[in-house]
Formats: sequence, C-alpha cells, structure tokens
Amino acid sequence: MESVVIFGGTGFIGAFFANFILQNTKINKVYLFDLEPITEKKSSFRKRLLLDPRLIFVKGDIRNPIWWQPAEKISLIANFAAVHREPGHVDREYYETNLLGAENVCAWAERSGCNQIIFTSSISPYGPSEDVKDERSLPIPATAYGGSKLAAEKIHQIWQARNATQRRLVIARPGVVFGPGEGGNVSRLIKAVLNRYFFYMGNRETRKAGVYVKELCNAMWWVLQQQEAKGEYVSLFNMSMNPGPSIEEYVNTVCKVACVKRTIPGVPFRLLATAAYIIEAVAKPLGINHPFSPVRIRKLVRSNNILPAYLVENGYPYMYTLESAFADWKQNCPEEWK
Repeated sequence: MESVVIFGGTGFIGAFFANFILQNTKINKVYLFDLEPITEKKSSFRKRLLLDPRLIFVKGDIRNPIWWQPAEKISLIANFAAVHREPGHVDREYYETNLLGAENVCAWAERSGCNQIIFTSSISPYGPSEDVKDERSLPIPATAYGGSKLAAEKIHQIWQARNATQRRLVIARPGVVFGPGEGGNVSRLIKAVLNRYFFYMGNRETRKAGVYVKELCNAMWWVLQQQEAKGEYVSLFNMSMNPGPSIEEYVNTVCKVACVKRTIPGVPFRLLATAAYIIEAVAKPLGINHPFSPVRIRKLVRSNNILPAYLVENGYPYMYTLESAFADWKQNCPEEWK
C-alpha cells in the first residue's frame, strides 16, 4: 500500500489537496505533517475536510531535521509548508521556514526514497510590475517572502537533478489562492464589499492573479500526470485564472454571487494610505487586529499580471470561472459570505 505525505497538511492548501487526493486517486492514506493538529485553530469548513479517518496527523516542524518515517512506501510528497502572510512576519522568519523547510523536506525525500514532489512556490519571486509575466520572465523578488520562495525552488530543483531521470518535480507559482476557510486577501475583500467599507483608489483596472483553491489542487495533479505523458521531469507553472481578474471584476462578481447591489466610492490613494498609517499607529501598540494595513493598501494598487503560459500552451481544462468559484465557495461555506 502506498501513501502520500503533505508537509503543511493541516493548512489551507494542504487540507484541500488531501481531500482531493482521497476523492480522485486510488491513494487511501494521507499523512498530514504540520505544527498544528487538525482540531486547533482551523476554520469550521477546514475541520470538516480533515475528518476523514484516512488522514493521519503527524506533529512536526520542517525547520528541524525530519526523522519520522511511515512503514509503507511514499508515492508522493507535497510541500506546502511555508511562512507566507505579508505583512505578519519579520524577514528572518520567511527564510528560516521556507529555506530550512525546503532543505529538510528534500533530505527526507532522499531518505524515504520518494521520487515525486509537488512544491507550491508563489508569484512573489517575479516582484511587483505592471508588465505581463509568464514562466519565462526573469524573477526579481522584492520581498523576503519572494526571495525565500525563489531560493526554495532552487533547493527542490537540486534534489531532482541528483537523480534527473528518476525524480519528478512540479513547482506551482500560484497567485492569491482563495476559497472556504482562506481568511486572506480575497476573504477580506468579500467582507469589505458586503459590509460597505471597500473603496476604489484608482485601482479599478489593477489586475490580481488569483485561483480558486480547488482549481489549484486539480492543476497540480494534472501537471504531475502530464509529466509522465510528455516525458518531463521538472515542470514549473504559473497558476492563475486567465487573464487574472481586475479589482473591479472581483468586486462585481462578489456582488453578483451575493445577490447584492453596492455603489463603491472612489477615494484618493494618498488619503486612504494616510488613514491606514494612522490606524496602524494606534492599533499596533494595543494589539488590535484590523483590515487597514498600509502594506495591504499598497498591494491593492499594484498589479500582479501573471500569465499561466504553461497551462495555456498545454491545454489545461479550467474547471472554474471567477463567478463559478465564488458561487461554489458561497455554497460550501455560506457563513463567510455574510
């Protein structure tokens, strides 16, 4: 009997990918290697995903050497463990987790004899730009997160190159990944629109590469299967809807799926940015969480115009549009659309 190991298995992408594996493959045992057990600090929807008895939690920290070993053969490793929230961490934390984690996961793959790894990187290595970027574009990371993810990609590529005709590596560079239990940028956008505190700031046409979490899971598995059919051993692909929706398209689709009408006012960026700095200055010393981080405000006016060229050129059959993804999210987790 073979099994799958997911590092970062109780996280957002990990929980959905574990569910995808059990529903769509013959694998009937998935190990979830993570710091937090299934029952702690998870959204109610994610908890439901992780109730399957074929999922086995293994407590561990990828920043340290991994000595745990299951009895059966491991057919696939998925490495989703990362420090990724921006803002939220100091620079050292991104490198400590993302680099050491990549080294320790690849060393564990060597010891366990597993020849297949899926690794989720990010579009962050491309750096901010209004230009369209595809997989052939030169990465120019501008943040510690982007730099650490690019370095982690290289660590995984070195692992594959050590046995280049036997090992297979899939590297996904997703844009913002959204869906039930996400709690990130798109969740905040939905709440802001529905609760009438979202404002345009000259960014209606700003494009934001994004993907529904179920689409990401399907695409990673699809690319892995394509490797065998095409004789590829390393595949790096951008993961986004094509084209990446504009901010206005996200907002209009939220309103359509939620069946509400909203008149979204426009506010000068400098005014909103100044207000964000004032709110941050007051809230941070008091430990108050709020949705008006200056870093997030700046992100809203910067395009991430990423083209998923690998998927387009290889004929990937997209499962979701932005509207059908939001509708599926709302159906699965209506409490996040209030």
